[in-house]
Amino acid sequence: MTEHELMTPGEVAELFRVDPKTIARWDQAGRFGPDAVFRTLGGVRRFRKDKIMALLENGQGAQAES
Repeated sequence: MTEHELMTPGEVAELFRVDPKTIARWDQAGRFGPDAVFRTLGGVRRFRKDKIMALLENGQGAQAES
C-alpha cells in the first residue's frame, strides 16, 4: 500500500465532522467498503485517502450518517 496516501481515523473524522469513535463504528458496519480500510500489523486502522475522498465527493458522507 505504499503507493497510496493513508489517513488516520482522526483525520477521516475531521473530514466527516464526526467523532473518531463514530469512524470506528462505521468501519465495523462496513460503510467504507472493503478496499478503503485496513489494519496495520499492530491492529491500527488506516484509510486510503483516495477512497475516502471519493466517498466525500460522491456525497456518500451524508448517507453514512443515516
